[in-house]
Amino acid sequence: MIAKKEEKRIRTRFAPSPTGHLHIGTIRTALFPFLFARKNKGTFILRIEDTDLERSKKEWEDELLMGLNWMGINWDEGPVVNSSNYIGEHSPYRQSERTKIYRKYLEQMLADGHAYYCFCSKEEVEAQKQYLMSIGESPVYRGACRDLPKETVEKYLKEGRPSVIRFRTPTDTKVSFNDLIRGEIEVSTETMGDFVLAKDLDTALFNFTCAVDDVEMEITHVIRGEDHIPNTPKQILIIRALGFEEPKYAHLSLILGTDKKKLSKRTSKTSLIDYKDDGYLPEAILNFIAFLGWNPGTEKEIYSLDELIADFSIEKIQKSAAIFNVEKLDWINGFYIRKKSLFDLTKECVPYLIRANLIREIAVEKYSIIETGEEIHLEEIEKMVALYHERLKKLSEIVELIDFCFLKELDYPTELLKWKEMSNQEIIDSLNKSKDIISNIEFNKQNLEKELMEEANKLTNRGNLLWPLRAALSGKKNSAGPMEIAFVLGKEKTIIRIEQAIKKLK
Repeated sequence: MIAKKEEKRIRTRFAPSPTGHLHIGTIRTALFPFLFARKNKGTFILRIEDTDLERSKKEWEDELLMGLNWMGINWDEGPVVNSSNYIGEHSPYRQSERTKIYRKYLEQMLADGHAYYCFCSKEEVEAQKQYLMSIGESPVYRGACRDLPKETVEKYLKEGRPSVIRFRTPTDTKVSFNDLIRGEIEVSTETMGDFVLAKDLDTALFNFTCAVDDVEMEITHVIRGEDHIPNTPKQILIIRALGFEEPKYAHLSLILGTDKKKLSKRTSKTSLIDYKDDGYLPEAILNFIAFLGWNPGTEKEIYSLDELIADFSIEKIQKSAAIFNVEKLDWINGFYIRKKSLFDLTKECVPYLIRANLIREIAVEKYSIIETGEEIHLEEIEKMVALYHERLKKLSEIVELIDFCFLKELDYPTELLKWKEMSNQEIIDSLNKSKDIISNIEFNKQNLEKELMEEANKLTNRGNLLWPLRAALSGKKNSAGPMEIAFVLGKEKTIIRIEQAIKKLK
């Protein structure tokens, strides 16, 4: 038994089940105990609750570990990424490998009378629940087998009768605990009944494995979602029956969409991998998620991980549901994108261009444009990315913004070339004027700006020159300015684009 200490070093845990993609909301359930442990110079444990062998998959665990690692949520004890090994003295950290530990405690509870074998069939249990509901009582198991004689139990077990192991819940008792976020919570044991601890000695269920692991791993603070509030009193009873001191509990509110409904795949992306693939940066996601239910009490909205650790406290976690607003995430992500050097940003954008089949890598920082076959270096792509460094909200947007740079000919309606009430002939004349200017200047950014703007300022409306040129070069309704695009495309390609646009109008 672990000795009770006056002052325990803080130990928190994150205990996910690898039964699907790492949910964006689950990241918060990992982040808050991580921040709390770091703030208090404690220990953060990652425990994999994979006792559901049918639904738990290695690929989901791998995604979980890699996702946390990518986010910078590093654990002090737990599984090692890409390995079957562990770090920490309380290993193993996968519940599927802790069967002997659970068996030991189940045998102890059976011996002490805190648990007993139940031989009621599913049909009998269901009939009892239906009856209790019909008379307005809680549909819980009332303990028909709790007082079976020892000889009868042994006889039934020897006969191989189907059974489960139930907790002998104290009757007419209140279980109370001080939730660090919600305050005092009290639950009557009459609403619990004698709940199931295990299917058998080698198949313990969630509430039992969770309670045992928390005390075995010396967890001092359990910070998890509010959906676990009904489980907490049961786990407290188990821990007390085993003779341990329960940890302190804090239950986080739900995360809702802007429609005030629980986040779901039908209304938004929910998995971390979706946001990663879409080009959200880990530091932006962390910053955003930290504010889902936590408020530092200041106007400051941009926080590095170190700043989050310094300012975090459970007292600043809100009771009310948090709203997941993707527009706010976009704003934060855009901020972190602008903080990146152009070189680093370009290197992170390149995989999206490759995925979109616009370029392929042929050497280090050297690529081939798939449609034209011409070679292009990273520095040239960097100039393209620079057009939108200040506008980019997520990395994946770069494809739609600069795809025109990699195409041989643009496909767009001729109406796009039209500025206000210009006729086709007026557009052609305007494009020819731009072509003449570009053909006859020493081609550089300064000259492009000077000569084209001088000509545009002679007109009653500058858009008559600049709009058709910009549309011809980008093929888009919204894009960077024509001079910036022309400089990135180069003189030859710029003239070809103008000629292609004129051809469309004839």
